Amino acid sequence: MLEEKMKLSDFKYNLPKTSIPKFPVEPRDSAKLLVLDKNTGEIGHKLFSDIADYMDKGDVIAVNQTKVMQARLYGKKERTNAKIEVFVLRELNKEEKIWDVIVDPARKVRIGNRIYFNDNLWCEVIDNTTSRGRTVRFNEDAGDIFKAIEKIGLTPLPPYIKRDAVPEDRNSYQTIFAEIDGSVAAPTAGLHFTPSLVKKITKKGIKIVPVILHIGLGTFRPVEVEDLTKHRMDSEYFEIPDESAKIINKALEDKKKVFVTGTSSTRALESSVTAEGFVKANYGWTDKFIFPPYDFKIAKRLITNFHAPESTLMMLAAAFGGYDNLMKAYKKALKEDYRFLSYGDAMLIK
Repeated sequence: MLEEKMKLSDFKYNLPKTSIPKFPVEPRDSAKLLVLDKNTGEIGHKLFSDIADYMDKGDVIAVNQTKVMQARLYGKKERTNAKIEVFVLRELNKEEKIWDVIVDPARKVRIGNRIYFNDNLWCEVIDNTTSRGRTVRFNEDAGDIFKAIEKIGLTPLPPYIKRDAVPEDRNSYQTIFAEIDGSVAAPTAGLHFTPSLVKKITKKGIKIVPVILHIGLGTFRPVEVEDLTKHRMDSEYFEIPDESAKIINKALEDKKKVFVTGTSSTRALESSVTAEGFVKANYGWTDKFIFPPYDFKIAKRLITNFHAPESTLMMLAAAFGGYDNLMKAYKKALKEDYRFLSYGDAMLIK
């Protein structure tokens, strides 16, 4: 297919509900791994624990260090005691404790309303941003809001996982690399790594380097235009630490492989490229939308999950592996009972 003419409908496929798991496999690295050779289109079947076999001394793996916030809060509106869900999106002002949130039911929440979560935490609505979006200010004496949310919030499972969050999700829906609060969705390719697998990888002389991209709700937002050039991504905050940039650039100079874990890490790295084709230490906001055709500068290998039809994540994977290769791999994965989406299996595109 001519990738110059990619349309939204090109990324349609039938994903049965039975292919979307509600819980992850244990241990995490026992997930299946489909290996796709982007040059030949050849497909192999492994376990995620075998991924180290595709790595050599001097290679580098970039992982997203973002941590999923316990973003779903339930509180009561002052005076009426109406139950209100407040889904925290991102911190806007640390000192003044101002945040972007989504409220439900939105019709009950107006500017000036206060919502109480417990004796120590409440917020006041100070602005309307969208039909369900609000800007709120948390109470001054609440302390660290990230910590307060962590105590009382629920794990923000994706909408396609049709169940309530359980305590185990606090760990299951978090990668072992998670350190920096800020996401409302997990960087799911990283969910397959275990401490023993990391030990095996580093023992081979492979360096694991952190980047950050805080994933927002836009990751689940449907693309609504057939012409992909007209789609606009939500902006998300990213950081490329100086040390990570140095290690990645050394690997590129030495012609070693740079494995990138997930579409979020890939977007962070590809958002900060020098004219010479190296990664630049950087931080800021990115709305980079990667779809075929795209010339990747930093990522040489992609570790990813199987994504929803017509999603921007699937489009990035198609840009990396080649559209025809990816569609063939998805078809094969469905036939072979691979698990799709967040708690699903993995793919290595090499």
